[in-house]
Amino acid sequence: MLQNPLIAHLQDAQNILLAGAGGGFDVYSSVPLYIALKAQGKNVHLANLSFSFLHKTIAEEVFSNCFKVTNKEIKNFNVDYFPEKYLSEWLSQKYQENIPVYAFEKTGVKQLHNSYNYLIKTLGIDAIVLVDGGTDSLMFGDETGLGTPKEDYCSMEAVWQTDVKYKFLACLGFGIDHFHGVSHYLVLENIAKLSETNDYLGCFSINNTQKEGLDFLDLVDYANKKSGYSSSIVCNSIKSAIEGHFGNYHATARTTFSKLFINPLMNIYWLFTLEGIKKNNHLLEIIAKTRSMEEIALLIEMYQDKITLRKKQNIPL
Repeated sequence: MLQNPLIAHLQDAQNILLAGAGGGFDVYSSVPLYIALKAQGKNVHLANLSFSFLHKTIAEEVFSNCFKVTNKEIKNFNVDYFPEKYLSEWLSQKYQENIPVYAFEKTGVKQLHNSYNYLIKTLGIDAIVLVDGGTDSLMFGDETGLGTPKEDYCSMEAVWQTDVKYKFLACLGFGIDHFHGVSHYLVLENIAKLSETNDYLGCFSINNTQKEGLDFLDLVDYANKKSGYSSSIVCNSIKSAIEGHFGNYHATARTTFSKLFINPLMNIYWLFTLEGIKKNNHLLEIIAKTRSMEEIALLIEMYQDKITLRKKQNIPL
């Protein structure tokens, strides 16, 4: 009970890949885990499903649709939105070494699976933890209001198809996806179902008394300065929760015209086996052979049109 559940389940793993499941700034939600696992003596690597136009940068394409982003891309790049670059810069400043972040183009499951296999072989990966900033990755596909799940689904199926022994999903930012129409009553219902099959492995939090928490705050501040108006709603909501803000607090102008509910649940990690997600998700098998995000989105829409959806409910608290 007194052990961190992720550290406990990764005890026998040595080369760990932490990957942002839903793209954009999701990889930032893995950084506290990166710091904690490094302190345990693990070899830890970072990757992310990217929303940037990677072919327009000078990042090295090490495999088809897989780019190695480093702090060397300081001035000579042609995109205004590049979370992976900002993260590599920040890490390199923190650790005084060039730490790459691998970035995947937005494709379908087949290409993304091949990219993961490349990193597994090249880096000797024996464990993968997919990290979701938010909780829409826990949508099973039969809910009203899925949020923005197609990237999460693509990542989860691509990783599930690999031969890596240890595969987990960690979610940070409970409640944030209300901004995208997700019912957290249904999220909790799904977690309960995962608990029933021993696929929910427990929670642990980050706060501003820990090195991991303080470093996360510093990282988000750094990224905010780099990204301007494109700063991450998810990361800033988690940061606000860590700092102790509550209720309708806005750290970024992007949410000015929305009502937020910043709260202490947002800085808690929820850990699951990827096997449990696979068993319960209605859509992963359906998208298993896709080659584009557009195809994934169409298959999700077609599936939902054919079934009776679970309706949103308010949490009775």
